[in-house]
Amino acid sequence: MKIHLRYFASIREAIGSGSESVETAAATLAGLRDELIARGGAYAEALARGRAVRVSVNQTMADESAALTDGAEVAFFPPVTGG
Repeated sequence: MKIHLRYFASIREAIGSGSESVETAAATLAGLRDELIARGGAYAEALARGRAVRVSVNQTMADESAALTDGAEVAFFPPVTGG
């Protein structure tokens, strides 16, 4: 299936791109994250397991067990703090 990825803040800076469209065989966000980590380089570092990364699907916060659907927008971003 084809999905649209968006990257924000430090993740965008590390990867060097704010968005891309990809073909994936992943059924869940966890599988997609693993596919991206397997690319190596900046993807592996920015999305590594153990790093705090927030994810949304179609602009709704989701955990990694969330299912993916064709045409979905998935966004990755670091935790946000403010005051």
